[in-house]
Amino acid sequence: MGTQENEQTGVTGRRMLLGAAVLGAGGAVLGLSGTARAAETRHGGGGGGVKSLPKPTIIGHRGASGYRPEHTLGSYQLALDMGADIVEAGDLVPTKDGHLVCRHEPEIGGTTDVAAHPEFADRRKTKLLDGVSATGWFTEDFTLAELKTLRATERIPANRPHNTLYDGRWEIPTFEEVLRWQDEQTRRRGKQVWIYPELKHPTYFRKQGLALEERVAKVLRKYGRDRRNSPVILQSFEPTSIQRLNKLVDNPLVVLLSGATSRPWDFVETGDPRTVADLIKPAGLREIASYAQGIGPTLDLVIPKDAGGNLTTPTTLVSDAHKVGLILHPYTMRNENPFLPANFRKGTDADAYGDVFGAYRTYFATGIDGVFTDNPDTGLLAREDFVNS
Repeated sequence: MGTQENEQTGVTGRRMLLGAAVLGAGGAVLGLSGTARAAETRHGGGGGGVKSLPKPTIIGHRGASGYRPEHTLGSYQLALDMGADIVEAGDLVPTKDGHLVCRHEPEIGGTTDVAAHPEFADRRKTKLLDGVSATGWFTEDFTLAELKTLRATERIPANRPHNTLYDGRWEIPTFEEVLRWQDEQTRRRGKQVWIYPELKHPTYFRKQGLALEERVAKVLRKYGRDRRNSPVILQSFEPTSIQRLNKLVDNPLVVLLSGATSRPWDFVETGDPRTVADLIKPAGLREIASYAQGIGPTLDLVIPKDAGGNLTTPTTLVSDAHKVGLILHPYTMRNENPFLPANFRKGTDADAYGDVFGAYRTYFATGIDGVFTDNPDTGLLAREDFVNS
């Protein structure tokens, strides 16, 4: 999720794990009340589609990336063990030989040990990625076999130094490996596991002859996961990519929305002058509802911040989206101070945990249907507090 996110870093500080103890294979967080346990039982199955999921839905952002290097099977596994309702298993990017792999960005210098591989030194390049110059190593310049020689590393070690303990432990997973993992975990847990992959930079890759939508659809069909009630939600920041997917698969589809003044890159390429601010007007939401089931707005579109970074008054986005039948899964909640609204930070340590429960409570009160979080255990406890308050 989220090329368009503002990723902040800060000085290292004391880490603490919020939340209850975790059961590994069972995937349940200890300490849930009877009300919440009943809700889990009532809504836990995947047969009813997206609307069968608990609300607010807790979505493990790139797994449990607050505790493990993102987009690894280790991160995905921990998100399930913590009890996440859905795992964002896959920001999907292609390899040179056309396979789909899970990385936050096609540039992998910041999330793998590729720089330590002298055999790939000559692959380092500078490219224009959606209008922004990026220097590093790109998945589309590697075969799958070559990428499998690399190992994942923590993307923001300044904020999450403890995650570097796991650097080098996991390889880059493919989308097919994720779907097989989903099957295995569903069997093991006796409960349908949901995933929420994102198609990254579809216009950029289509121009390189590596179209994502057709590849994703082909893999989903192969695994029988291209249907209306399939436990796979697909998302993209490019509305035309979602429109294309709508013609290829029957999966639930979500349009991601960045800052209000930004323009989706496919709009830039095609000359569409509209911004995200236009898309979140009633007319724009009605159009999205004609081909998608939901939106994934940045949290700032739900509750804007003032110049000091404090939350202000909620917008009408939640009610406007609900009026046209769209669900809202905004992004991204994180426990560390730098990622929280200023009025929910604690102390002066830029890497300490703030009043994240207060922030969750404020966002949940707007009526959002769920939220992406790097810390699924915290999100589940926050939901428990909210639904039983």
